[in-house]
Amino acid sequence: MPGYRVGNGYDVHRLTEGRKLILGGVEIPYKEGLLGHSDADVLVHSIMDALLGACGEADIGKHFPDNDMSYKDISSLLLLKKVKDILDAKGYQISNIDSIITAEKPKLSPYIDEMKANIAAVLQLDKDCIGIKATTSEGLGFAGRGEGIAAYAVAAICK
Repeated sequence: MPGYRVGNGYDVHRLTEGRKLILGGVEIPYKEGLLGHSDADVLVHSIMDALLGACGEADIGKHFPDNDMSYKDISSLLLLKKVKDILDAKGYQISNIDSIITAEKPKLSPYIDEMKANIAAVLQLDKDCIGIKATTSEGLGFAGRGEGIAAYAVAAICK
């Protein structure tokens, strides 16, 4: 019998001036970007943590520490490829990923197809195996005040 496993991930980064806004590997035109050691792509970070959790690994902070300068400003899609390599080495295949981005602004729906294509390409999956939704928090909390963006992800893997 195949062994199915599920993991979930969450990430949040503060919005700040002087940074590009990168989500799902897509540069989104906006007045602010996400603050972080890498490109601070919260969507990809949440997916990485979901995949790592599903196969029993430590989180991205352990695998890609923010005090390691080799990860400074790196594309999170490159880190996602390293996570895929970990899963491959352990004999796991990704079944599907579902995710939600919480941001008051900017409007993200025009970019979701490209985000899905980027993530699917890195993980060598069909685009229909990647779910990405965007929502607001109706003006509530840090995301609602425009202070940051959060992302949640669930990943299913099998052996």
